[in-house]
Amino acid sequence: MSTYRTLKGYSVKSITSDPANPNEGQVWYNSTAKTIKVQPLIAAWASGGNLGSARKGLGGGGTQTAGLGFGGNGDTDATEEYDGSSWTNGGNLTQVRISTTGGGTQTAGLAMGGNAPPVTNKTEEYNGSSWSEQNDMGTPRGYLAGCGIQTAGLVIGGDEAPGLSNKVEEYNGTSWAEQNNLSVARSQLGALGLQTAALGFGGYAPGVSTAGINNSEEYDGTSWTNGGNLGTARYRTAGCGTQTAGIGFAGYITDQTASTEQYNGTAWAASANLATARERIGGAGTQKVALCFGGYTTGNVATTEEFSEAPTTRTVDVS
Repeated sequence: MSTYRTLKGYSVKSITSDPANPNEGQVWYNSTAKTIKVQPLIAAWASGGNLGSARKGLGGGGTQTAGLGFGGNGDTDATEEYDGSSWTNGGNLTQVRISTTGGGTQTAGLAMGGNAPPVTNKTEEYNGSSWSEQNDMGTPRGYLAGCGIQTAGLVIGGDEAPGLSNKVEEYNGTSWAEQNNLSVARSQLGALGLQTAALGFGGYAPGVSTAGINNSEEYDGTSWTNGGNLGTARYRTAGCGTQTAGIGFAGYITDQTASTEQYNGTAWAASANLATARERIGGAGTQKVALCFGGYTTGNVATTEEFSEAPTTRTVDVS
């Protein structure tokens, strides 16, 4: 029979007060309080400040306390900045676009592709106050996914209208260069990570499935290899974080979903659900501190949710 020490690498200690910095999963006996305590990792979504305008199909970037949302709806060039509690207007895009994607930070953002309509290959950079047009992508497309930073961006997949795309392009801060293709052509997928360590996941690929797919692919800056499959196939999704510590959330299965999953570089695992099931959202942040904003339920929404995952001391009920 396995013991706690065998499983976790440390034993249950009897101490007079709670440890200052307990390890995740650590269990101890507080002899003063006469209670057994544990340090689990607690994940949850909580309400944040609403966007100034309800919208779907928007791009995102930045962090939970310095987020960036832009475009959407099909008729907007609006940009909004998030400070961890509320959104304020930023500089407008030079081109109206929906079903777009982004990367970078609030003061060094990147907007890539989308539907203008029609599909566009326009690229724009944000400096914290205004957008400026840059060199175009090689292939115009909407419903694409992107990640990376302003000087090292990545776009994958999408809809070339007509036809799904498996094309991959890298941006060096000046120009785009086509790279090795995804193994599965798809649109409405999620992406996260960096240009040299990215993850593409989910999406719409009718040649593979009439619903969303659960396939993930990992990019090393040169080629793509299969990663772990999502627990729940989905498209119209978003994610953030890194290739070895990522998070994907929301999307569409047979309806909007609130499902959240975390990726450890090998496999996906279910995490806390969003309060509101939605699709075509914006996302930003990291695996532990993420942001989901806007999207579509039965109509466009302005709501924002903040994700956090942190160790929290709990008392064990042994009655």
